[in-house]
Formats: sequence, C-alpha cells, structure tokens
Amino acid sequence: MDPKTLQLTGPSHYAEVVLHAREERSLLDQAPTEWIVLRNRVSMISSRNKRLVGDKLQELSERLNFRCIEGIAERLIFREFYPRGLTAFDEVKETTLGTRPTMSHATARQEVQTLLDAMLPNQAAAAADGSRDAA
Repeated sequence: MDPKTLQLTGPSHYAEVVLHAREERSLLDQAPTEWIVLRNRVSMISSRNKRLVGDKLQELSERLNFRCIEGIAERLIFREFYPRGLTAFDEVKETTLGTRPTMSHATARQEVQTLLDAMLPNQAAAAADGSRDAA
C-alpha cells in the first residue's frame, strides 16, 4: 500500500510467496489451496485506520483470491493465559488461573470458536446439522 495515497500498489513479498506456493501445489495436484487471511490483536475500538485496513484487505482478497475472516481481538485475557500454558479452550478454574474466572474467559473462548468456525465453515455447518438431528 502506498503510504501517501493509501492505494494498493501490488502484492507484498509475503503475498508473492503464497501465490507461488499455490501455483506449485496446483501443478502437483489439482486441489486448490485455500488462503485465509485474518488480523491478529485487533483493537476492539472502532477507528478510521481499522476500517481502512479492513477495506484494503477486502479489496486485496478479491485481487489475490483469498478469504478474509474476522481475527482475534487484543484481549488481556490471552496474555494471562500464555504464561500459565493455557488456551481459551482449557478448563478455567480459580486454581489454574490464580483468580476467579470472569466473563472475559467465556468471551475469549467464544471468539476463538468463532474463528475456527469461520476457517472451517463446512465442518461447522455439519456439526450444527448433527446437533439438530440429535435434538
């Protein structure tokens, strides 16, 4: 992206590497490689910059054929999990955390689950259908 005009100028070095890898893979087998891009540690506060980057990512996704999905917000709880060796899916108890679990723990778990569902939409739909069939 041009820093003055904020217009897209072309694929980055990273994008070129991914595009090349996708080409090489398509030569080996005809199965396309899905490319998923997401933003990490995104502020939960709306801003002009956040919107601009999101718009440019969407524009790039159309040019370079990748799927852009919601990422993970900048949450203190993720930084609290790390030194304890925990993830958002681990059982969170006062003994493991050193403090009582809060709504932040449930929110972090839901955010990661939503990310996984977005990455694997067919599996998420099949799981939802299976749970409806069981009901």
